[in-house]
Amino acid sequence: MIVYSEGCQILSSFARYYRACPQLARLLTGYVIHRLSHSLSNLMINPSPSLDSAVQIEPPLLEVKDFKVSYPGPLSWAVDGVSLSLQPGEKLGLVGESGCGKSTLGRAAMRLLPNGSRVEGKALFEGRSVIDFSAADLRKFRGEAVSLVFQDPMTRLDPLMTIGEHCLETLLAHQPQLDRKQAKDIAVATLASVNIPAERWSQYPHEFSGGMRQRVAIALALILNPKLIVADEPTTSLDVTVSAQILDMLTALCSKRNMGLILISHDLALVGEYCDRIAVMYEGKLVESGPKADVFYNPQAPYTQMLLAAAHQLQSAGAQNSAAATTKVKPILSLRKLTKHYTLEQGLLGRILRQEPPEPIRAVDCISLDLYPGEILGLVGESGCGKSTLSRTLLRIVEPTAGKIIFQGKDFAKLSRSDLQAKRRDIQMIFQDPHACLNPMMTIGRGIADPLLIHGLSSAADAKQKVHEMMKRVGLTPVEDYYDRYPGDISGGQQQRVAIARALITRPKLVVCDEPVSMLDASVQAQVLELMLALKDELALTYLFITHDLWVAKYLCDRIAVMSSGKIVEIGSTEQIFSAPAHPYTKTLLKAAPMLAKA
Repeated sequence: MIVYSEGCQILSSFARYYRACPQLARLLTGYVIHRLSHSLSNLMINPSPSLDSAVQIEPPLLEVKDFKVSYPGPLSWAVDGVSLSLQPGEKLGLVGESGCGKSTLGRAAMRLLPNGSRVEGKALFEGRSVIDFSAADLRKFRGEAVSLVFQDPMTRLDPLMTIGEHCLETLLAHQPQLDRKQAKDIAVATLASVNIPAERWSQYPHEFSGGMRQRVAIALALILNPKLIVADEPTTSLDVTVSAQILDMLTALCSKRNMGLILISHDLALVGEYCDRIAVMYEGKLVESGPKADVFYNPQAPYTQMLLAAAHQLQSAGAQNSAAATTKVKPILSLRKLTKHYTLEQGLLGRILRQEPPEPIRAVDCISLDLYPGEILGLVGESGCGKSTLSRTLLRIVEPTAGKIIFQGKDFAKLSRSDLQAKRRDIQMIFQDPHACLNPMMTIGRGIADPLLIHGLSSAADAKQKVHEMMKRVGLTPVEDYYDRYPGDISGGQQQRVAIARALITRPKLVVCDEPVSMLDASVQAQVLELMLALKDELALTYLFITHDLWVAKYLCDRIAVMSSGKIVEIGSTEQIFSAPAHPYTKTLLKAAPMLAKA
């Protein structure tokens, strides 16, 4: 710029010579222009150090290039040639169906793969190769630089350690300079940020609901203030209000601390609401990536278009079931003042001092409701409100404290053990966590057939044929690829399909569904819900459908009961609940529900 300015001043000074001696003026002008051009060329070829440093580009926070991952065994790429990057403070949503490789990609970037796995390509964190990290580098990298929030917290928490001990162990392992009081203060504040009160510091993982355990997992990921959070379905088991609180907190931390976030999910509305960019995976490949507006409103890949269409169908449709009028029909299930309280043990000091025993936890508090044949009743509410406890109590998986459970005219609470066993063929349950309810030593085919054989409903040969048909219905195809595999060999979403097939194989009269599609992507959710509707009509089934996903409840259910703090605070038709909610808590749930329209 200085050379250019001086050249212009010289040229302007020649202007007065043009009239006196035009030839000399032209000669001098040509010389100056030549020198000016030469100086500018040198400046472009050899820029000054200050200019060079001004345009220097920082490396991405995380970058993978032509990344491939294959698990031990025959070579089969679970992640196949993926390239993407993440800048500091950026939020990337990674979506795709179960088994597409999105969770594998997140774990591989942290070198959390089984021994014998094959990895090709590059994975760089702040320009350094993660693949080449030493053991000491990896220990510091995991937790302090990058933290992973797992899909299933129960398998990651030590059942013999209290929640407080988990927090202290993590902090003191990475920050040994802290004393226990300092560490506890940090841990209590972090737990409070995910709505876990200090009073629960000394409780164990099994004393928490699924959603509460997930909050603990998120707190453990945040406790060391990492630069990047890899969140693998972090709010799958949470209700919409807590999910919104957790993700609001995570995204606020990303902005405040310039922390990156990779949000792995099957929920398009969720990632659209919280992420800057979206990457779509299918069969191990990255089929589309870009700003969320481009992906949502101008998708290029056919698979992305299909996912969006399925999600729009789920959110825009009303209840698909047309149950018969219930006014003149006798209920198939009636609960009358059903109660389940848990009594906390008093400590040794409390017993010595003869203190008053602690107040019981009122998980289910005097609930009465009717469920009619052919009906789908949705039960919604926040994690820890008592939904899952209610389902286990009415099945007598846990014994009720008080109240009646009338199923097909008989009091379930008074049946003998043998009568209860016989009656359970007519009432089955799809659990929230398929990993916990499937026998890891039993093949998928044998596991689905097991209820048929236990209740003597089929011979071994007939059972195999029925299992093949059911596996096709729930999308475990080709059947030959799944029948002899084990639950640990398949993804979480595929495990959920096995659990659904196992519950429906006995053709029960009533199915209690505890978050049966919570781990499935939008397209598979729609398929499974359509399957459940078809089976309901074909087999005269009745569903008690427990969910935190209001859009799934709207799509499937005839009536919805809203539960809070162990009580049902509102019950009514699906249309009434969504169009004219009466209770403030119901209004809060509806306001917090993620929508594609918001994204």
